[in-house]
Amino acid sequence: MNLKALILLPLALSACAMARPVSAPLVGSEWRFNQIDGAEPVRKNARLTFHPDRLSANVGCNGMGGEWRINKGRLIAGPFMSTQMWCEGVMDQERALGTLLASNPVLTVKVKGKAMTLKGEGHSALLTRTN
Repeated sequence: MNLKALILLPLALSACAMARPVSAPLVGSEWRFNQIDGAEPVRKNARLTFHPDRLSANVGCNGMGGEWRINKGRLIAGPFMSTQMWCEGVMDQERALGTLLASNPVLTVKVKGKAMTLKGEGHSALLTRTN
């Protein structure tokens, strides 16, 4: 290995280490569900939040959360933990969201401005960024 390569190698490695992951723009963002499988959420407080190392979702009753990352425009998430309360009228949307988020790695994520579309495993969601 020549001297020039020895000098440039640490610089190249440090540049790679400092590169922001693709998911970085989503970290710390919170999204309100506008539609789940084409229908308005049963409860208006339905949210999806991207924390640095996990995401959390709530359609208005049970909370669910798990690890996440974006790879080539696809959300890879889970395994998920969830509370298990019974809430009238919300359960179908919670099951759809759980299936959607766990549909690894086929879930596609498209973000345009403050709008996000999630699609996978026969389910979809439209969201609006709230922060």
